[in-house]
Amino acid sequence: MTEKKSTHNPPTLEKKMILPFLIVSSLFALWGFANAVTDPMVQAFKKVLELSNAQAAWVQMAFYGGYFCMALPAAYFVRKYNYKIGIIIGLSLYAGGALLFYPAAITEQFWFFCLGLYILTFGLAFLETTANPYIISMGSPATGTRRLNLAQAFNPLGLLMGLLVAQQFVLKRLQSDDIESFAALDEAKKILIRTSDLMVIRDPYVILGLFVLGFLVLISLVKMPLAKEEGAVPPLGKTLLALFEKKMYRMGVFAQAFYVGAQIMCWTYIYQYAEARGISNTDAATYQFGAFVLFLLGRMIGTYLLQYINAAQLLRGFAVLAGVCTLLTIGSTGTFGMFALVCISFFMSIMFPTIYGETLSGLNVSDTKIGAAALVMAIVGGALMPKFQGNIIDLGGDGVADLQWMGISEINLSFALPLLSFIYIFYYSSLLVANAKK
Repeated sequence: MTEKKSTHNPPTLEKKMILPFLIVSSLFALWGFANAVTDPMVQAFKKVLELSNAQAAWVQMAFYGGYFCMALPAAYFVRKYNYKIGIIIGLSLYAGGALLFYPAAITEQFWFFCLGLYILTFGLAFLETTANPYIISMGSPATGTRRLNLAQAFNPLGLLMGLLVAQQFVLKRLQSDDIESFAALDEAKKILIRTSDLMVIRDPYVILGLFVLGFLVLISLVKMPLAKEEGAVPPLGKTLLALFEKKMYRMGVFAQAFYVGAQIMCWTYIYQYAEARGISNTDAATYQFGAFVLFLLGRMIGTYLLQYINAAQLLRGFAVLAGVCTLLTIGSTGTFGMFALVCISFFMSIMFPTIYGETLSGLNVSDTKIGAAALVMAIVGGALMPKFQGNIIDLGGDGVADLQWMGISEINLSFALPLLSFIYIFYYSSLLVANAKK
């Protein structure tokens, strides 16, 4: 009886894997911090450097474009060597990109800040390509999705800390945000304020870079299990072709791209959505803090529910409810829309790890490492879709509510892009449910 129960109900995590699990899971908080502290920078750079919404969206293009460019090389490297080396390289690039904000602030060049973010996310691509499949491999494949959801609970903790830093040490200290018409100031005053504000933006990244270097030393001293695979490594191209011949894997990669795009749009443009309602950036950050709290609660509740509900069914239900909240966000012209936009985060909470785990289920160890890379590359959705949304917001000008269609401004209508994303995720999860019944 005992052996039978163990076979059908394997533990989420064995005792011998607790320490490695905690160390690797802390990486989820590190990249969550970077995500959260960067989202408000779109609005900050827009004001300080007098950019349009589409121009400011290059912050997210640089941040999430780095994932796309480095994910596959990272996966190939990790497959050839081992997880620990992948983590060390990831942390090194993470720290290097963050520290580039120091010279960027001196030159006051927007492209230099974007370069720092681009290199920083080279590091994040290494970390995500390494950490996600590593967590899945730390036990039975049957509990892989549940284990990944548990590890991903560390991510919103990093998000909350990152947003607190952005709100308390950046947004509240930006002089350009306290001036009603910064663009109308004479050039001498603007130069002084711009120099001061760019130093404010610089500081959290430089401190973050130094912290990551310290964490790098810690990781270097800790013995990590799971060395590189033995035997010949299949050719990369052959592995990729074999993976993309699998329909559900292919659709899972697209689902991940749509999800990440929706997440970044809902978190980045909450500031522009608030601006259309006369809410300041600092107060908008409070709404975003609430969104991150709901994201954490959703992740915890979702992980618990996965013990009793099939992952695909839970994903489908959350996709429906996220879509409903998005419709309310689009249709509302008052503060109710802000609450609807915040509530989307609760239902997005389980999407990334669940799509990730379900897409990789059934793959062998070697294919999982390359398969994980394509899923990390799918994070490019967070670079492309916010840029498209910024273009929609700019249709009537550099403001956020220059045009009206049937009483709804372009900022509201721009959230049709997250809505389309949730519709696709619903379709993907419905196919997963149907396949499970066969």
